[in-house]
Amino acid sequence: MRFQLLGPLALADGPDTVVLQPSKPANLLAALLLNANSTVSAGYLQRAVWGEEQPATAKAALQTCVLRLRRLFAKHGVTGTAIEAVPGGYRIVAGPPTLDLLAYRDQVRRATAMDRDPEAELYMLRDALSLWQGALLANVRSAVLHRDEVPRLAEERLRVVERVCDLLLGLGRCGEALVDLWTATRVYPGHERFHEQLIEALYRSGRQSQALAEYRRVKDFLREELGVDPSPSLRRLELSILRGEELGPVGQAALAASAPGRAAPVVSASGEAVGSGSASGEVVGSGSASHAVVSRVVRGETVPQPDAETPGSEPAPAPASGPDPAPGPNSATIPTPVTAPALTPAPAPVAAPAPAPVTVPPGAATGAPSAAGACAPSVDAGVGPVPGVPHFTGRAAEAEAMAARLTAPPPTGPADHRALAVVVSGAPGIGKSALAQHVARQVGDAFPAGRLLVRMTRADGEPRTAGEVSAALADALGATGEGRALLILDDVVDADQVRPLLTPGGPPGPGPGLAVVVTSRMGLGGLIATHGGWVQRLTAFTEAESYGLLLAALGAERVEAEPEAAHRLTAVCGHFPAALRILTARLLTRPGLLLADAVDWLGDDPLARLTLTDSPGHSVTGLFDRALDRLDPRLSQAFTHLAQGPPELLADGGPEHEGPVPEAVREQLADAGLLEDGPPGPYRIHGLLRAHVRRTARIRDRRTEKV
Repeated sequence: MRFQLLGPLALADGPDTVVLQPSKPANLLAALLLNANSTVSAGYLQRAVWGEEQPATAKAALQTCVLRLRRLFAKHGVTGTAIEAVPGGYRIVAGPPTLDLLAYRDQVRRATAMDRDPEAELYMLRDALSLWQGALLANVRSAVLHRDEVPRLAEERLRVVERVCDLLLGLGRCGEALVDLWTATRVYPGHERFHEQLIEALYRSGRQSQALAEYRRVKDFLREELGVDPSPSLRRLELSILRGEELGPVGQAALAASAPGRAAPVVSASGEAVGSGSASGEVVGSGSASHAVVSRVVRGETVPQPDAETPGSEPAPAPASGPDPAPGPNSATIPTPVTAPALTPAPAPVAAPAPAPVTVPPGAATGAPSAAGACAPSVDAGVGPVPGVPHFTGRAAEAEAMAARLTAPPPTGPADHRALAVVVSGAPGIGKSALAQHVARQVGDAFPAGRLLVRMTRADGEPRTAGEVSAALADALGATGEGRALLILDDVVDADQVRPLLTPGGPPGPGPGLAVVVTSRMGLGGLIATHGGWVQRLTAFTEAESYGLLLAALGAERVEAEPEAAHRLTAVCGHFPAALRILTARLLTRPGLLLADAVDWLGDDPLARLTLTDSPGHSVTGLFDRALDRLDPRLSQAFTHLAQGPPELLADGGPEHEGPVPEAVREQLADAGLLEDGPPGPYRIHGLLRAHVRRTARIRDRRTEKV
C-alpha cells in the first residue's frame, strides 16, 4: 500500500487507487504525511484540520480523527505504516516505498549525485517528476495546508523543472525543452528564469523573431503588473539576440550553476564571467507575479521602482537561512525540506545599465547561434530544414499529384523567371503546410541539394519582406550541396511577396531547376498567370480522411472501440483538419476519456474547447481571428455580414430586404480562403467559421451593452 500526496490525497495498491473523500480525517492524514517521520504538534494538527477558528472540543475531536484513520488503514490493509502518539503530538512513519513525496525527494537526491552524467541525471529527474499526478491535495479542504505546505511542495517541483530544462539545453535538445517551457511560462508568468530559458531555447533553435517576441511579452508583463524592468540577465540575452551573437554551448559550468548546493560563475553571452552566486538561500518563483521581485531582491539584483528617478543602489539583504516565521507543526522539531536544484545564480549585485537599443535593418540577415551544443540552428529564424508531420493522413490523391509534379524534369520557360512548381492554397487551418512538408519529405531523393522551409510571416503574423527572405536564402542555399533543391515558401501573403524571389535577382540555386512550392491562403491567380505552376486547392477532409486521422493519432484500439462516437467527433469538428488536430491532442492528454463523453463535452461549445490550454495560440478561434485580421476592413465587414445572415446572402440576388453582396466582394473572400466553391456553383461558409463570426459578434454586443 502506498500513500499519494503529489496530486489528490489517495491510497494506491498496485494499479488500484482510492482517492479519499474530503473530510477532517483526510486533512489530518495530509498534515501527518507532509511531515512524515517527524513529530507534529497537536496544536498544528488542530489548525490543519479545523483552521484558525477551532471548536472548543478540538483536542478530543483530534483523537477521534486519529481513530478513524487507523480504522481506514485496517480497512484497506495498510501495514507497516502507523500513526504513533508521541509526547506533544503525533507522528506517522513512512519511507520512499510507501509515500510518493519521499520517493520523489529520494529520486531527486540520487539524480543530483549524478551531475557528471547529464543524460542519467535527466532521466532520473524526469522519472521523479512523473510521480506528480495533478493538482496538489485537490481533495483536502484545509486552508492552513494550502497556505503553508502546498506552495513549498510546488516550489520543489519548479526547481526540478528548471534543472530539467537546463539539462535539455546543455544537451542540445531545445525542442524537448520548449515543450516544458511553453507550459511553465504561461502557468507561472512572474517566473523570470523560465522565460529566460524559453527565450534561449527559441534562439538556439534558430527562431530569433519568436525569441524577441517572447522577451517583449515578459517585459510588458513585468512593467504592467509590477512596474519593474526585466532582470539584467534577461536584458543581456535580448542584446545578444539583437546582435546575432553566438551564445556558446551550455557547458558544465552553466549546468552546475543550477545544481543544488553549488555555485558557479555566471557567463555572459561573450563568454566572460560576470559574477557568481550562491545556491543557499536562493528563492525561485512560485507563480505569483510579485514573486519575480522577491526572487530578484534575494539574489541581490537591483529592482527599479516606478516612482524613483534612478534604480535603488543597494540590494536587499538575503534572508537568513532557517524556517519561515510562520508557526510550524512543532516549535522544537521542524521537518527540514529536501534540498532541491536551485536556480542558475544571477550576476553579482552590480547595477548594470540597460542595454542600448540595436537597430537591425529590415533586409539584413541576423546570425543564428552556431556553437557546439546549439540546437540545430538554421541560417535564419525563418529558414530551416523541412520538418516531419506527425500522424499525417488523408490527401492521398493530392500528395501523389504533387509528388509527380515535383519529381518531373524541370520545365523550360522564359529566362527572366524561375518556373513555379506548385501553389497549395485554401482556408486557414486546412492543412496546406502539412501537405507541402509531407510531400517534400517523400521526394527527398529528387533533391540532393536539400529541402528548405521558408516561413514568409513572422511569429507575430507580420509578413517578411522579399529582401529579408532573399538575404537569408542566399546564405542557406550557398551552404547546400550539389544538385537540385526544393524551397517551400510557407504562408505567403500576396503575389508581390514572392515575385522578387522568382527572378534572376532572387536567391541563387545550387543547381539547375530550383523547385519552388508556395502555400498561401490566397489563390494567387496573378502569380500563376505570370509564372505558371500548378494549383492544388484544399478543402475540408472527407469523412473517411477524418476518421483516418483519429485512427493514426489516437490508435486503432481506442477509436475502433467506439467507431460511432469517433464519427460523431469528426462531424462536430466539421472535418476541419486544424480542429481535428487540436481535438486529438486534447484526447491524447486524456487517455481515460471515452470518445462518447468527449462528443457531449465538445458539442456543448466546440469553439471554446477546440484549443490547447497550455498553448493558447493553438486554437480554432485564434486561427480564424488571425485570418480575419489580415483582411481589408471593408472585406472583413462584408464577410461578417455574410456569416451572420441567412445562406441566401451568398446567392447572386440575395434576399430582397438585404440586397445582394457584389460578386466581386464574394470572389475576393473566396480567394482569401474564407468562402468555399463559388461560380458557377454556390458559395459556402464552413460551419465552424460561420459559428466563430456569430459567436464573436455576440461577445462584442454583450461588452457594449449598457449596465
